[in-house]
Amino acid sequence: MAIDTDSVLVKPVEADNANKQVGIDELRAAIPPECWKTTNWQAWTLLMRDVLLAGIIMYLAYLYIPLINDPSLRFVAWAFYGWLEGLVFTGLWVNTPSPEAPVIGHDCGHGAFFPSKTVNDATGFLIHSFLMTPYFSWKATHRRHHMYVNHMDLDQGYVPPRKGQRLRALFSRVAENVEDSMQDAPIFTLLRIVMQQVFGFQAYLMFNITAAPSSLPKTPSKVPLGNSHFAPWGSLFRSEEANLVLISDLGLVAAALVMYAVGQHLGSGMTMLLYLQPYLWANNWIIAITYLHHTHPQLPKFGADSWTLVKGATATVDREFGFIGKHFFHGIIEFHVIHHLFARIPLYRAEEATQSIIPLLGDLYRADKQRSFLGGLWESFTQCRWVEPAAAALSNKDSNGNVNTPWYTEGALWYRAGRAKKTKSTEAPTSKMGGRLRMD
Repeated sequence: MAIDTDSVLVKPVEADNANKQVGIDELRAAIPPECWKTTNWQAWTLLMRDVLLAGIIMYLAYLYIPLINDPSLRFVAWAFYGWLEGLVFTGLWVNTPSPEAPVIGHDCGHGAFFPSKTVNDATGFLIHSFLMTPYFSWKATHRRHHMYVNHMDLDQGYVPPRKGQRLRALFSRVAENVEDSMQDAPIFTLLRIVMQQVFGFQAYLMFNITAAPSSLPKTPSKVPLGNSHFAPWGSLFRSEEANLVLISDLGLVAAALVMYAVGQHLGSGMTMLLYLQPYLWANNWIIAITYLHHTHPQLPKFGADSWTLVKGATATVDREFGFIGKHFFHGIIEFHVIHHLFARIPLYRAEEATQSIIPLLGDLYRADKQRSFLGGLWESFTQCRWVEPAAAALSNKDSNGNVNTPWYTEGALWYRAGRAKKTKSTEAPTSKMGGRLRMD
């Protein structure tokens, strides 16, 4: 099946507020009161369902896959197990209780899963540690990502280079020229995707890649791993956060010791099949989901002079992942815009909350739900390489020739594809719904 890269941001509703600047208080008031309520029974039901499902799948794989005599069939069975268990691991990660975010471990970190902050943090710490993620460290940087989402200078994740900056921070000029000459080759794009999906999450934790350089609370460290999520006194954290970062590290050490003990009992090969496979799949999904939420040819970024919370939070896109997205990932793919506007709304209330604010947001609500997730990944890698401001477009001029730029695109920077010198247009992206992308 061919990959569809013809992306269109769906406009779900016709709004009559084209010139109205929607504020956070108006959006908050439009959300039903019950959407803000966390309940123990819903939280525990979701958590225990995922924990039991992960345990049952792992136990059945351990008992029965080794009994398959045919090596080829046994290989297929183990590969299928890794993919399936990886879906459940991802659901656990994204659902981990958090004071600002969703999926179970992630929601725990946002304090949006259980009513109790202590239960949120305890659950999030245990689940994240099992999935080899430093819970309190991630919670601190993820909170700053929510505070400054899509801010080119302060965001903690997926900050693209500006025109002329691409690759210079990581590669030499020679490497940049090689990359430029190969960028249109499908095999090179595929290699870049594989590298991001396999190593992206670990690289983020270890080196804080894709964060804005000025987003660090301290001066960047020159010590190895000094800019990582594992350094209590490193550049990523304030001094008062050091103890919690240290606790996160101890959680990872404890989890590693447990894995070692299990390996001694079951054998290293069996342990890697049972745990490492789904762990890598979960990392793949975490990176793919977050990357595609924040990367799209029709999504803007903002500099310090034009960023606002509403503009930044709504410059994300809800996507679609069908049965898996709804039942394994708990809707985090489908309802991410509401999460950035109001992170304390629990995942099990996200759909209702989203529907309640769409009429107010109008075109400011962005969704891309008519095409494949894989197609979106390919498109973002090929079309979203760097950003630059857009020139005022003719379609934004009124009958008197005055530029009429919607408030939510003022000062926006837009994604571009390929080498800067090959770009023929500096206009804002257009929507195939007709005319320029509108978010008013």
